[in-house]
Amino acid sequence: MLQFYLLSVLMNAAAGLILVFAESNPRDAAETGAAGLSFFETKNFRLIAGILTALTGIMKLLSAVQGDIPVLGDLLPALAGIVGGACLLYEYYKASSSMSVSLPDILEKIFVVGRKYVGIFCIVAAAVHFIFPRVLFL
Repeated sequence: MLQFYLLSVLMNAAAGLILVFAESNPRDAAETGAAGLSFFETKNFRLIAGILTALTGIMKLLSAVQGDIPVLGDLLPALAGIVGGACLLYEYYKASSSMSVSLPDILEKIFVVGRKYVGIFCIVAAAVHFIFPRVLFL
């Protein structure tokens, strides 16, 4: 479906930009002040962006554009959406939870240490998916 194609491109680009350029610790809306990009650094925005990005990534695996191969046709943007959304949701959980949570080392490297690389992967997946819509795996 073309709607999920557009959502995939937009949400992957948005999640990537948040992961690359925003601080790793989201703030409450009352703490942001009048800074220009402060809205994008709030916890609630990251929660909504994370849910929408991950949901779009999952739906991208299930639905295919007409004439495309199901699952394999949109594998890269779907994986970028799922991983980028999970990274945003983990940041939200870490900022709003009172309990300390620890992930296994490999997931900690991906979601915390490598958050900028996940963001770059999301941006690249969105750009390539937008430029080459019917290429296999894109």
